[in-house]
This record gives sequence, C-alpha cells and structure tokens, in this order.
Amino acid sequence: MATKKKVSAPAKKAVAAKKETKTAFKKHVCALKTGDAAPSFSGLDQDGKAVSLKDYKGKRLVLYFYPKDDTPGCTAQACGLRDNFAMLKKKGIEILGVSADSEQKHQKFIEKYELPFRLLSDESKTVIKQYDVWGKKQFMGKVFDGIHRTTFLINEKGIIEHILLQPDTKNHTEEILQYWS
Repeated sequence: MATKKKVSAPAKKAVAAKKETKTAFKKHVCALKTGDAAPSFSGLDQDGKAVSLKDYKGKRLVLYFYPKDDTPGCTAQACGLRDNFAMLKKKGIEILGVSADSEQKHQKFIEKYELPFRLLSDESKTVIKQYDVWGKKQFMGKVFDGIHRTTFLINEKGIIEHILLQPDTKNHTEEILQYWS
C-alpha cells in the first residue's frame, strides 16, 4: 500500500493561490457601448497644451488608448496611423492617442517617430478610467493592472460609433476604415 506524502500548509496555500490566479482572471470588458455619448475629457498634450473632447466637436475622432510609448506594439500602432494620416485626414478623421506616459515621454515618442497627431498625457489615469480601459491584464501568466489597448470611434456629435477592443497594432487603420470609409 502506497503512503501519501504530507504536504505542508504553506505549500498547499501556494498551490491554491496559483490555481486561483489562473482561474480567477477574467478578461476586461469595457462598460461603454456603441451609441453611448463619449465621456467628456480634458488634459494636456505632449506640448503641455490643453486638449478636450470639445476640440473635436463636428469632427470624427479616433480616440485610441495604448499602454506605453516606445514599446513594440504601441510603436507599430502609432506608426501605422502616421503612415495613413494624410488619407485619414482627407476623410475628415482626427486622431488622438492616450496613455499614462508623461508629456516629455510623449514628446520624445512623437519626435522619434515623426508622429503628426497629438498624444494626451494622462498620468493620473482620469481619462483612462472614464473610458473604462484600465483594469486587470494577464501577460505570460502574470496578472497586473494596466491600460487595455482600445480604440473609440467618436462621431461628429460626440457619440461612440464603434469600439475596437484589442485592435490589431499593425492593421489599425484598416480596422478603422471598416467603419469609416
């Protein structure tokens, strides 16, 4: 008859905590929906100039939230928008990026990649939380709080026409144009 190994209480807790982490993680779901009025916001851009939703009244706005300047996915996304900026502008589409990076980090990011659009610095995460894109994330088995890459297509009247959850960083413009051609 085989004898059962005794497992210490701390080891049992560690195993239970690991299982709980794996099973307890729920994918973030944005509370905002298509047809909602876009939450009003104001803040400072990379140059310390005020920017708000009111500045885009009468225009179509791509308001995109991204985790961090100068990281591979965020750079691909920003450069894709940069490369298609003239075409988007001709279609009457404005672009505003938002992350929790500082004005200085945004300025360096813009200069390094010659980005032609503004980036809102939201270090306090006020706008990020208003748009419900802050929450639990999981990467390589680790759970942490962060910005969920999300894009809001806001029409001329300030209404959310579409929300791109987890946009494709390399094909973001194409995803936008599926809704606004």
